[in-house]
Amino acid sequence: MPALLRRRALLRTAPLALLLAGCGFELRKPPSFAFQSIYLAVPPMSQLGLELQRALAASGSVSLVTDQRQVERADLVFELLQELREKVVLGRTSTGAVREYQLRVRLRFKVRNRQGIERIPDTEMVQQRDISYSESSALAKEAEEDLLYRNMQSDLVRQILRRLAALREI
Repeated sequence: MPALLRRRALLRTAPLALLLAGCGFELRKPPSFAFQSIYLAVPPMSQLGLELQRALAASGSVSLVTDQRQVERADLVFELLQELREKVVLGRTSTGAVREYQLRVRLRFKVRNRQGIERIPDTEMVQQRDISYSESSALAKEAEEDLLYRNMQSDLVRQILRRLAALREI
């Protein structure tokens, strides 16, 4: 009897396995870039710039030109034009105390090649998250705010990497 149950279970799960194998599912791969080197013109204390540097270095296929005097060696130049964090009040209680904020990270950048031809024109990207606020848990909300800002920053870096990977012409 147990052998018969095992056989029935196998016959039930086999079509599911075949369906899953044929759906085209594939694990995410690191992006492949059409360029070999890039210079990042970002402010030295920019957290987003540091995360972008780490992500490009981790790809393994791109070398980072770090010296501004050797910028002509780079295939592409990434220029961070603006990085802005905003905190806007969304809602207030009847007594006027803040109840909800909206956090935003606004980013402007452009990418050009070594001849000065823009490959990605001046582009603005915005991420936003809503966060409730309570004065009784101000420290916890501050930590949550920092976590949301880091999350938005990581999302922007992934979007930038996808845009750089979409470049097929240098």
